[in-house]
Amino acid sequence: MPHKLRKIRKKRGSRTQGYGRVGQHRCRGSRGYRKAGRHKGGWSYVLRYEPDYYGKKGFVSPQSLRQKERIINLRELDQIAEKIASEEKEGKFLIDLEKLGYTKLLGAGKVTKPLIVKIASCSSSAAEKIKEVGGEILIESEEHGE
Repeated sequence: MPHKLRKIRKKRGSRTQGYGRVGQHRCRGSRGYRKAGRHKGGWSYVLRYEPDYYGKKGFVSPQSLRQKERIINLRELDQIAEKIASEEKEGKFLIDLEKLGYTKLLGAGKVTKPLIVKIASCSSSAAEKIKEVGGEILIESEEHGE
């Protein structure tokens, strides 16, 4: 049970209130863990025994852990198609975008070559543009009614 006759009430009026020399219980020097000289004379100690002494600690936002979609536009795909094509069938370049780490194909830009593209998902405009030049899209989940 709290009461008003605490030890500090006895110490009031004395210069150091039981801590000895002035400054022993003042400011940053009395904190635990954060020791003086860690960037100077104590640096080798930090390197050897406490390598995580400096830096950020704490929680990670769950939003940063969400899987982000990696997208590619037709414009970029058309430029690099010949370089990344795994094989060529009847004049069409076969491109496996899933192996390259892409998850979605978007329809910005033009396609000049007939391509066979394997991807997890794509926009309807991208599918139309590829079909117009004689290519095709291989999708596991058929979203576009192919």
